[in-house]
Amino acid sequence: MQLSSQLSYAGGFAEAADQLVDLESAGLDVAWVAEAYGFDAVSLMGYIAAKTERIKIGSAILNIYSRTPALLAQTAAGVDALSNGRALLGIGASGPQVVEGFHGVKYDKPVQRTREVIEICRKVWRRERLEHDGLYTLPLPSEEGTGLGKPLKMLTHPVRATIPIYIAALGPKNVELTAEVADGWLPILYVPEKAASVWGDALAAGTAKRSPDLGPLDIVAGGMVAIGDGLEGLRDLARPFVALYVGGMGARGQNFYNDLARRYGFEKEADEIQDLYLDGKKEEAAKAVPPELLESMTLVGPAGYVKERIEAFRESGVTTLNVTPMGPNAAATIEQIRSFID
Repeated sequence: MQLSSQLSYAGGFAEAADQLVDLESAGLDVAWVAEAYGFDAVSLMGYIAAKTERIKIGSAILNIYSRTPALLAQTAAGVDALSNGRALLGIGASGPQVVEGFHGVKYDKPVQRTREVIEICRKVWRRERLEHDGLYTLPLPSEEGTGLGKPLKMLTHPVRATIPIYIAALGPKNVELTAEVADGWLPILYVPEKAASVWGDALAAGTAKRSPDLGPLDIVAGGMVAIGDGLEGLRDLARPFVALYVGGMGARGQNFYNDLARRYGFEKEADEIQDLYLDGKKEEAAKAVPPELLESMTLVGPAGYVKERIEAFRESGVTTLNVTPMGPNAAATIEQIRSFID
C-alpha cells in the first residue's frame, strides 16, 4: 500500500509545497493537487516538481471539459518532464455546476467523453499522428473549420510514452469505465465497509474487459487522520467538507455526492443536508452530517484503532491510502502511518 495526501483547494500553496518536502522525507509517496474552481492545479504541480525529488505528483482532478484532450496530454507530459517521470494525470467529469457555470461549456456524455480523452492522450504520448473520430474529431472537418487542420504528432518527446491516468468516478457506468481503461481510481467520500455493495458490480464488469497490459487498478481512498487518545472530536472538522459535497455540489435531483450518501443508506440525512445547504444554512447542514458517516470515512483515534481502519481500507481494495493529517506535526503523522502500512 502506498501513501498519498491531497493539497487543499484554499490558498497557502507555497507553504503547502514547502511542507511536502518534509512529508516526502517522512514517507509520503504521492501528492494530489486539487483544482475545482479555484487556482489551477498545474501551476502548483510544476512548483512541487521543482521542490521535491521522489514523490509522484497528481492532478485530482482536471475536468475533461475545460481543456481539450490534446492539451490535457501536453500538460501531463510537461509536468512529467519537469519531474523526471513523476506525473499522474487525474481527470474527471466534474459536474454541470462547475463545467457550465464556471467554464461555460456544455456538460454532456461524460462517460464517452472520458473514454475518448484517455484514448487521445495515450496517442499523443506515443507521438502518433493525431486522428480521431467520435465526440472529438481530429483533425476538425473542413465543414466545421477552415479545412486546413492536419493530423499532427506531438512536437517534443515525452519522458514517458505512458503516463498513468486516474479517473475520479462515482456513478456505476463511470466506475465501470475506470476499471476497464484507467490506471487508477479516485473515489471521494469513500466508506470501505460499503465499497463492495455500492461499487462491486461496476468494478467487476470493468475489470472483465480490462487489458492485461494495464496491470491492476490502483484504488486511492482514505480520509482525515489523527492518532491519539481523545481526538474523536476532530472528525467534526470534516463536517463542512461533507456538507459542501452532499448538500451543495449540484442541484436537487442532480448531485452525484448526494446520490452516494443515499446509496450508503443515509437517504433521510442526505435530503436534510441538501435542503439546509441549498437554503443557505451551511452551518446547520454541517451539523446534520451523521457521526456514523464521519467515522467511517476517517482514521481518527488511538493507534490501535487507526491500524484497524487502515486494514478496513486495505481489505476493501484500496492500494493507495490517501490521508489528510491533522495536528501541528503532519510529517510525524505521515511517518507513523507509514510504519503502520509497512
